[in-house]
Amino acid sequence: MQRQIDLDGCHNFRDLGGYPAAGGRAVRWRVLFRSDALHHLTAEDVARVRDDLGIRDVVDLRSAGERRSDGRGPLEGDVFRFHHVPLFDGVVAVPREFAGEMTLADRYFLLAEMAKPAIARVITTLAASSAPAVYHCAAGKDRTGVISAILLGLLGVPDGIIIADYAATQENLDAIIDRLMATEGYREMLEALPPDTLHAEPATMVALLDQVRGRYGSMREYVRAIGVSDESLSRLEIRLLD
Repeated sequence: MQRQIDLDGCHNFRDLGGYPAAGGRAVRWRVLFRSDALHHLTAEDVARVRDDLGIRDVVDLRSAGERRSDGRGPLEGDVFRFHHVPLFDGVVAVPREFAGEMTLADRYFLLAEMAKPAIARVITTLAASSAPAVYHCAAGKDRTGVISAILLGLLGVPDGIIIADYAATQENLDAIIDRLMATEGYREMLEALPPDTLHAEPATMVALLDQVRGRYGSMREYVRAIGVSDESLSRLEIRLLD
């Protein structure tokens, strides 16, 4: 199976299948995908996503402002079910414990702490889906990367593979950033970010996993703490594991 799905309108559309999981099982191929923004998809891309991959559920992690600016793209009005679940929307008040200079891993952990209801909804939505699904943000690196780490951690995928899956974005990151920089809103946002955020280095994911475990003990205990039921977790495993 091919993990990277080559689409003209996306640079970071990938299958999460094939990774080893707990109990000698493996993540099922062609059921769950992660991606950058989908509004540049061509007609040929749409046909492949719809017909070859069979995707029906699209979980959009972008803010309401991003969605207003770029829209759903060419998938709108087809057979797809859209779930808009912004991980942050508008101005976010940073808790005092996160004040001061933050690394990219700190920002990811802050997102995991501040977006608990949204993250719980993403997991529950994917668990309830009856067809292949894709979740995405703008670059498919940060918000999508945090969701991917949580999902893979829940399934018992080894840390080394979770880290490698995150770092795989680095291969196409220049092309992703170039596309985002061509849009005024994203250009302003990227120019305002600290330079150390525009990467997908393995050490960032190592630190995030350490922070989650340091506070919650495990990824499973984290998702229980944010309100995901054991029933949803069981359903997720049935859907995603061979």
